[in-house]
Amino acid sequence: MTAASPSPASTAVLQDAPPVRAEAPLVLDTAPPRTLGFRDQFALWANLGISLIGFTTASTVLGAQGQELSITAATTAIVLGTVIGTAMLAVAALIGARTGAPAMAVLRGLFGTRLSYLPTVLNVLQCVGWGIYELLVISSGAQTVVGTQGWHWLFVLVAGAVTTVLTIWPLGSITALRKYVAVAVAVAMVYFTIQLGRHHIPNPGRGNWHGFSQATDAIIAISVSFVPLAADYTRHSRTARASFWGTFSGYTVAQVWCYLLGLVALLQAKGNNVDNLLTSFSGVTAGWAFLLVLVLREADQSFANVYSTAMSLHNLLPRVDRRWLTAGIGLLVTAVATQINQLATWYSNFLYLIGSVFVPLLAVLAVDYFLGRGRRQGWALTQDAPSRPLLLLPWVLGFATYQYLSPTPITTGWTAFWTKAHSLLHYTPGDWTSASLYSFLVAGLATWALTRAAPKA
Repeated sequence: MTAASPSPASTAVLQDAPPVRAEAPLVLDTAPPRTLGFRDQFALWANLGISLIGFTTASTVLGAQGQELSITAATTAIVLGTVIGTAMLAVAALIGARTGAPAMAVLRGLFGTRLSYLPTVLNVLQCVGWGIYELLVISSGAQTVVGTQGWHWLFVLVAGAVTTVLTIWPLGSITALRKYVAVAVAVAMVYFTIQLGRHHIPNPGRGNWHGFSQATDAIIAISVSFVPLAADYTRHSRTARASFWGTFSGYTVAQVWCYLLGLVALLQAKGNNVDNLLTSFSGVTAGWAFLLVLVLREADQSFANVYSTAMSLHNLLPRVDRRWLTAGIGLLVTAVATQINQLATWYSNFLYLIGSVFVPLLAVLAVDYFLGRGRRQGWALTQDAPSRPLLLLPWVLGFATYQYLSPTPITTGWTAFWTKAHSLLHYTPGDWTSASLYSFLVAGLATWALTRAAPKA
């Protein structure tokens, strides 16, 4: 298998022209049907790029009250961060289309099968956590729409059931998203854009660019959070070109629109309070109806997390029917979400810590696939793919770079460790230092150096 062409199994699927109703394989070693075109993938990633979480986390871009970025700086951070992050995402999507393998199984070619279990376990923890979080977000949005705070468990149960059903027929669900949900979401977004745009938009941070790099980094991280999921869907792409451009264009347009709209709503909400942001949406004329559309479509976010958890587990349990895996995971995240109203702060930070793992991992993946063994010899993606422990080194270097520049506050001791490192190395990261870009660069260059030193086949 080379970087320049699909695997032999993928080529056979393309030539055999699978039936319209073809679904995703039930076990790992079955060649995937190639049914998704550009429009399917554009719609999928456009839906994933618009989320209630995206609206509310616009506060991360704006900054703390009294230290807000200017509208110009915040808008630039959103656009620049999205383009950079989505370009990374599209590369992961392209590799998935070329290999025809799920995201974690692709890492067999990079690290070997046994070593690929490490990022696989991390991704399972990440996807389960975000799956729970999405159900909590859906419940919160639904309670805002109906005007009551007493039905949390009911909304979680309904959202969990819908999520699980979507994962049983993933390719059919993606087609339905393109045909119906994407149109409804676009109408709702246009409506809210017009309604909120009619009112004054305050600019409390006029002229302030302090914190621009951190805001851009946060947006990059949001896009890159889908990197360990991308190939789970683009492995079904008809062409590599459709996977790359469908992912890049769909997610870029949607995330920029989502965050800009969230930014406007946040600025118009009293006291720059995130809790009032959804109320700002429901407060416009007939806003509850259009907010309901956005709440309902949030199920595709939980669908992506639950389905990708199953795809990750397939790397560990390749012969287990994915329908049993998704059903079990759906029950798990639903059960946990009914018992809590929000994730503990430490676990939310843990999820962001895992997210920082995948920025340098993508650099190692891309460089070795396009410039290293993937280009020269091809990758082995079988159950007995040989271990390549040396490739762990650039990944660790990239992760350390990320944490050095922007430590994730999971514990006081973790933050203190990196602060002490600043003192020992006599370098403290400045306002314009991007953890995402520098960690990606360090990991990529280290991997490139290893590919140059490796013996030629």
